Amino acid sequence: MPNIAAHIDRRAFATGLTSLAFSGLALSGCATSSAPRIAAAPGYGQLEPDPGGLLDLPRGFSYRIISALGERMDDGLRVPDRADGMGAFHVDRDRVALVRNHELQPKHADVGPYASPGGSGGGFDRGRDGGWLPGGTTTLVYDQRSGRVERQHLSLVGTIRNCAGGTTPWGSWLSCEEDVSRAGNGLKEDHGWVFEVPAAHPGLVDAVPLRAMGRFNHEAAAVDPRTGIVYMTEDRDNSLFYRFLPERQGQLARGGRLQALAFADPARGTDSRNWTGADLAVGEWVAARWIDLDGVDSANDDLRNRGNSAGAVRFARGEGIHFGDGELYFCCTSGGAAKLSQVMRYRPSPQEGQPGEAANAGRLQLFVESGSAAMLNFGDNITVAPNGHLIICEDQYTETVDNHLRGITPDGRVYAFARLHAQTELAGACFSPDGRTMFVNVYSPAKTLAISGPWRTATA
Repeated sequence: MPNIAAHIDRRAFATGLTSLAFSGLALSGCATSSAPRIAAAPGYGQLEPDPGGLLDLPRGFSYRIISALGERMDDGLRVPDRADGMGAFHVDRDRVALVRNHELQPKHADVGPYASPGGSGGGFDRGRDGGWLPGGTTTLVYDQRSGRVERQHLSLVGTIRNCAGGTTPWGSWLSCEEDVSRAGNGLKEDHGWVFEVPAAHPGLVDAVPLRAMGRFNHEAAAVDPRTGIVYMTEDRDNSLFYRFLPERQGQLARGGRLQALAFADPARGTDSRNWTGADLAVGEWVAARWIDLDGVDSANDDLRNRGNSAGAVRFARGEGIHFGDGELYFCCTSGGAAKLSQVMRYRPSPQEGQPGEAANAGRLQLFVESGSAAMLNFGDNITVAPNGHLIICEDQYTETVDNHLRGITPDGRVYAFARLHAQTELAGACFSPDGRTMFVNVYSPAKTLAISGPWRTATA
């Protein structure tokens, strides 16, 4: 793996993109907002019917399928199914490395990377048949100029339900298990961990669980490049919002402290979901504090309950998270009075994670709350476009799904950017470091799409 510069490229930082190798890594967010509303006009224009019947996009945009379930990879294995969270990393002027999660359970071996039980390399856990569990990640190197995948290979295996995760400023992907199965019944290991996958690694990485980051129903992660603090979401109706203070910045395996967000004013209670009352008003900023958690290996899967009893705030199914220019956004899939979605924003303290942070506390805001399925229906993975708009993947739970990519302007207006015709979800939306291409997964049957177009010219 090449050396990765520790500095942040400010030009890349301002565009909201991730970069690997000698230019470092950076992300960007949105500006301040007023009360959200559905946009009167779409941000990039009306959607045009797709002749291929897969994905409607605005005029001027097009997609290319760059990887699909069952294709033979360069390591001789096959592209697995259930493509979920994904991160993009700079390789050179035209090439991008993608690290892609596969949300596979032990029962999904038939759509995993191996055609038969077994497999070499350093996986985490094996199933009843002796083969590696099929969950994990694949890595692709894509040339934006030629529109071709140069290589793709399995990069993590032996895990369960790798749902989302997040990029790091040192060039790796944090792949998160959305599963808390215990050892036994065919499993040799407890599950519910975060695993780190260097994007430049040419093959399978050693599957080392980052145990100090907690055992829970992990969803996504985002790193503040200034402090190295990792923020994490949990996919439960009564989830917490976590931060991990590493012992040493950029070296997560060395351990650290796990904490959960609470309101600075205990009189505000411990709920943000707006299910039974107005816990948070849209646009309102609330000062936060952070509670230390113990027993983070959580053998009884009770970390969120113990944290809430100590004062931590409950969130409604924390999902995708994206760190921006000094702040981050995360989706709460079933939040709000209509239980259709909330988008939260957290702005860290200038002394985040330091002894003086209480005097200038970080702040939480309910940025958007959906009041109808037509506005935002079960928001999941989230990213930021080069023009500063949020892009959110919907993941509906109806018998017949009508999933979109939704855009949200910096002042909180919501619009449709894309519409999927397949009966599955879109996941893992992320941008190339130069902003030319958005990559997104069709969950199952798995496909990875590269979408190009006038990203900086939204009209809303």
